[in-house]
Amino acid sequence: MNILAIDTSNDELGIAIAKDDKIIGELITSSKQDHSTRLMPAIVDMMSRTNMNQTELDAIIVTHGPGSYTGSRIGITTAKTMAWALNIPIYTVSSLALLAMNGQLSSHYICPFFNARRGLVFTSLYKWEGTRLVEVERERNVLMDDWLDQLQDYDEPILFISPHVDMFEKNINEKMKERAIVITDALQRPFPSNMFTMLKWINSVDVHQVAPNYLRRTEAEANLENKQKGE
Repeated sequence: MNILAIDTSNDELGIAIAKDDKIIGELITSSKQDHSTRLMPAIVDMMSRTNMNQTELDAIIVTHGPGSYTGSRIGITTAKTMAWALNIPIYTVSSLALLAMNGQLSSHYICPFFNARRGLVFTSLYKWEGTRLVEVERERNVLMDDWLDQLQDYDEPILFISPHVDMFEKNINEKMKERAIVITDALQRPFPSNMFTMLKWINSVDVHQVAPNYLRRTEAEANLENKQKGE
């Protein structure tokens, strides 16, 4: 089975290709711009380097957010277009769950998060049960200080994973103290190839039903609502 994985939901642009359950190619670049112009050329180049034609793909898996509004739309739109044109199944996974996959060797709670500006984060809480990552606390958009207060209820170590950990590391250590385990190396960032493992737990989605998961209103939606209230 040949599978293409796509992640553009945050700063990283990541793609990976698996053939017969083996990862044969993976690309991760970190840039806050130009996902729209770089994604398809990256896919074409990766498929060329792995000697695979798009028509050989059997499925596509893509992150649906939360994270960057624009980034999530780019990945979703590209994945949907390819899946529809090739008439193959499409799967979606949470960008937070994908990030939490980096803690798969840990027996502790895992807290992935992305910066959502103004002290807010997109976050959730996971833990491994056997060979499956299980969501303990639902995904949310919350002030990091409030979230850390909520995590005080867990009297166990918590593994924090984020490409934005440097923005919140001081707060995490002050509030969680010795219970905080902060990853500060390459595992801060998501790996698209981990989506292949996640395929074991999920079902395909109707291509027309695939949509980004923003967790909060976009700025345009908020502005429209405020305008309507003022009328």
